[in-house]
Amino acid sequence: MNTCVLIGNLGADPEGFFTDEGTQIVSFSMAFKTIRNKKDLTNWIRVVCFGKQAEAAEKYLHKGAKVAVNGRLEQNKWVDDNNQTKSTYRIVANQVSFLKTDGRGFENGQTEAGETPSENDDIPF
Repeated sequence: MNTCVLIGNLGADPEGFFTDEGTQIVSFSMAFKTIRNKKDLTNWIRVVCFGKQAEAAEKYLHKGAKVAVNGRLEQNKWVDDNNQTKSTYRIVANQVSFLKTDGRGFENGQTEAGETPSENDDIPF
């Protein structure tokens, strides 16, 4: 089973693009806290969203917004120009819950909780 749930804050505004097939993809960096040797440490991870989840993230999220992310952890590996193997991790989001935003994008009395897409939205792989 590969399930990851994190709560944290966006480090920058979300970045989005569309695939050749028209699927919207949005990613953002998220800071979250861990405790090691009785010290709070800040860690960073990339989160990627697809489809309706991506549309909502791009519209409503911003640098500093607090979110809860539920998804799966993926590792990407590659070889750089110096022939060194590199890797990074990211979360492919099934659900992003908006815990605190500055209200950007919420007009006409909409609530943040009402605008969060469901976890049943399709992920294209």
